[in-house]
Amino acid sequence: QPHLVESGGGVSQPGGSLTLSCVTSERTLDQYSVGWFRQAPGKEREPVGCISRSGQFTDVVQAEMGRFTILRDNARRKVFLLLTSLKPEDTAVYSCSAVPTDYKCSLNSAVYDYWGQGTQVTVST
Repeated sequence: QPHLVESGGGVSQPGGSLTLSCVTSERTLDQYSVGWFRQAPGKEREPVGCISRSGQFTDVVQAEMGRFTILRDNARRKVFLLLTSLKPEDTAVYSCSAVPTDYKCSLNSAVYDYWGQGTQVTVST
């Protein structure tokens, strides 16, 4: 089963950018679609976006379209979440997740089998 590790979180000023990475030990990452989710203190976990096995299909929640981008590099076993124009309300723990599937990808956290520990993103002046 894939072991997922996120990195790239940190502190950013409003308007700044961060690139989060999700690295897996799984040699066949291209068999997994990957989702990104976030959870702010005191709030429910919410979807951010997802990417299909090949990377040809991505889906980002409508509220974040234009600000967040998901990419993947299967050869390097990495999936990236590019965060731009950050706002204080983007402050949360961001986690990646994976599921072996032929489906494009899903924003439903329930379908994902494997999860990383998350990386903290803090947007503050």
